Amino acid sequence: MSEVETLPAPLIQPPSGSDGKWEREYREFLRLRASLVNTCLGKYVAIHEGKGVESGEDQVSVALRAYTKCGYVPLYVGLVSDAPAAPLRV
Repeated sequence: MSEVETLPAPLIQPPSGSDGKWEREYREFLRLRASLVNTCLGKYVAIHEGKGVESGEDQVSVALRAYTKCGYVPLYVGLVSDAPAAPLRV
């Protein structure tokens, strides 16, 4: 019978301090939300490079139009609401 060899657990490093593009776009959406409420309340807005590039009633169509305009790059598409976002349970 062969012996079982136990290896140490791998070291998993947390992500470095630099955020990804999606996280930056999400933070920009939160920053812009107050001004977006005046113009896009109840609509979805796509954020790319810190600016709103598309908006509309349907999240998927807004994302598709933004990808057509900007290329397939990380961007954030969120619903503009004057109420705080509901907590998610994962």
